[in-house]
Amino acid sequence: MNYKHVILLFSILILSACKKQDVYLNKIEGRQINISDSLKIDQNIEDFVKPYRKRVNADLDSVLAYAVDTYSKNDGDYNTAIGNMLADAVYEQSNPIFKSRTGETIDFVLLNHGGIRSIISKGDITTRTAYEVMPFDNSAVVVKLKGTQVKELVEYLAKGKRAHPISRLNIVLDADGNLKSATLDGTPLDFSKTYNVATNDYLYNGGDRMDFFKTNDSLYVLDYKVRNVLIDYFSKIDTLNPVIDNRFIKLKK
Repeated sequence: MNYKHVILLFSILILSACKKQDVYLNKIEGRQINISDSLKIDQNIEDFVKPYRKRVNADLDSVLAYAVDTYSKNDGDYNTAIGNMLADAVYEQSNPIFKSRTGETIDFVLLNHGGIRSIISKGDITTRTAYEVMPFDNSAVVVKLKGTQVKELVEYLAKGKRAHPISRLNIVLDADGNLKSATLDGTPLDFSKTYNVATNDYLYNGGDRMDFFKTNDSLYVLDYKVRNVLIDYFSKIDTLNPVIDNRFIKLKK
């Protein structure tokens, strides 16, 4: 073998060695790290975060109003004090925005019972209270529903027999649990009309199987988180004292 052949063979060996090798993942391992006081604190991180934490806690603990009692979403069968307050707050805070943009008004409000994630305890109401009651970033929207869809909405509530928060809408079930009446400001709903219904974007997208929101004429996004609705509502009242009323009831006889 002469030197040319040696050089050629050497070059082939180098090129073969430099060829990219395929790499395959064949194993994944993980372990659980329990978060507890036993974990060692990184003091540098703690010193960096401390002033921000202090500012956030100060904002969250700022007092907005006072609750005369403790309110839970489980304190009523068909409507609850906290649910009534929430639905009324959405109407009161959202209606002026909707009217200024469209010249129309909100006819009624429907939210979901499961969206209320905490009680409101007797005593000071803070910004933190609003975050505890409504920790999700759901936003208020107004949906223009045809009468056929409103009929489905009412039938959904009557069948579900659950304290979904409503405002300005009155539903009465007979002693057997069948729908007896559905009125708006004392006037029976007209299922040939179109109604502006305020809700949240979670329900608009079919949450809690409220599919009647999916087929609608128009959607108005208010860019107003329900949590901020609560904060603004709490900020303008002095005392919170909601009650269970007759907006959704079942007759005994």
